[in-house]
Amino acid sequence: MEQTIIGAENDYSQLDGWLRDSGAETVLLVCGKSIGRQAIGRYFEALPGRLGIRVVRFSAFAPNPVYESVREGVALFRREGCQGLIAVGGGSAIDVAKCIRLWACLPGDGADGAWLRQEGGGRDVPFLAMPTTAGTGSEATRFAVIYEQGEKQSVTDESLIPDAVLLDPGALKTLPEYQRKACMMDALCHAIESFWSVNSTEESREYSRRATEAVLRHMDGYLANTDEGNAGMLMAAHTAGRAINLAQTTAGHAMCYKITSLFGCAHGHAAALCDRVLYPWMTEHTALCRDPRGRAWLEGRLDDIGRAMGQKNAAQGAEKLGRIFDGLGLSVPGATEAQFAILRTSVNPVRMKNHPVTLDAAAIDALYRRILSEENSEG
Repeated sequence: MEQTIIGAENDYSQLDGWLRDSGAETVLLVCGKSIGRQAIGRYFEALPGRLGIRVVRFSAFAPNPVYESVREGVALFRREGCQGLIAVGGGSAIDVAKCIRLWACLPGDGADGAWLRQEGGGRDVPFLAMPTTAGTGSEATRFAVIYEQGEKQSVTDESLIPDAVLLDPGALKTLPEYQRKACMMDALCHAIESFWSVNSTEESREYSRRATEAVLRHMDGYLANTDEGNAGMLMAAHTAGRAINLAQTTAGHAMCYKITSLFGCAHGHAAALCDRVLYPWMTEHTALCRDPRGRAWLEGRLDDIGRAMGQKNAAQGAEKLGRIFDGLGLSVPGATEAQFAILRTSVNPVRMKNHPVTLDAAAIDALYRRILSEENSEG
């Protein structure tokens, strides 16, 4: 499915057009509580009077959203007779809206996790997403993450992909500096991991290349909070999202989730901690290639990543990734032996299957020790 990409010019005139074309008289707006301080929040406040479209807001969810929050959203969608769905926010808001779309048309109330075990639904609900960070790429993917009874549930369905995406660089103006850096690194890690994934295709690698180049091209402007830099990074993150939609993430993401929970790092920070070590390690261990296309194929793709980063080969690309991380001043947590024991048993085996180099228990342990070593943050 080809998404419609619209901009925020002329007071969101393209959004007006999308809403008219959707035919929805009542839309559910899934958003954070801070939306009122943004221009898009004022747009939705005025929408009923301007276009006669009723807006029902849903904000009863938290970061790492839980299944019960989605059930509440579905109940509200049904009770208010909503015909359309809009998500404004980061990955959590968009993931909640995705699952509302998928499950609102299913029978029952979803008690006891029932919807997690059912298929279908969602495709007839017009759905637009507006990311307010440049990192997750969630607005471009068929994946969502929801927690049910404390367990992470990965939901996958083509109907999770929004029909339209609104990219508004103004939404990034108030991002805190740390979140800005972490989101950018999440986008870059998506681009890099999808490049070397065993699931990569010619199409996904083109998205990966374009995203990698765009992140580096717009990095300075984005970090300086310029309009051009913000617009460029939004598109880079979206393009990286298209890449992972096809190829999926790999060991870097599989290994980063527990770092996030153990040390309180933002997701993109943790992913960068991992990939800045994985990339050079992989260039030195291509003999362990498990991609069926072979070792030479893998070496070529690792070199392609380096070239997308403006370097001659994989080794130089890996060095540049390390320099980017160091230049951002992101911290490197120290781990205890007890924490290393938790980390080495924490990885998601599904994502490890996407990784092109074999990683056994000893390699994972050794990598975590490099990842959480200050020596790797010294340029």
